Amino acid sequence: MAEPEFSATGVRIGRRLRSLTRAGQIRIAGGRLELLTSYGSEIDSAPLREVRAGKPWFGAEDRATAEVDGRRYLLRLGRPGETAGPPAASRFIEAVRSATARTS
Repeated sequence: MAEPEFSATGVRIGRRLRSLTRAGQIRIAGGRLELLTSYGSEIDSAPLREVRAGKPWFGAEDRATAEVDGRRYLLRLGRPGETAGPPAASRFIEAVRSATARTS
């Protein structure tokens, strides 16, 4: 299996006011975005051309939004006290944008 272009674990994934998982996973590989529970069950997935990623207006730098087939998810990627390198949310957004550009 090919190495994922982006992978993050320990991600809090929610929709609106509902938390779907507190320790989920995000994976970008093979032109697809996958949102997974901590057990590896799929929450949602879609080809990258159907995914939009961005920052919420009101959120801290450890948060990102992902719109997958019209369903909006709030992602909390950072860990408290994480300072090395760019924040995980920014790396996620950049990975979605660069992977989308490659697949288009």
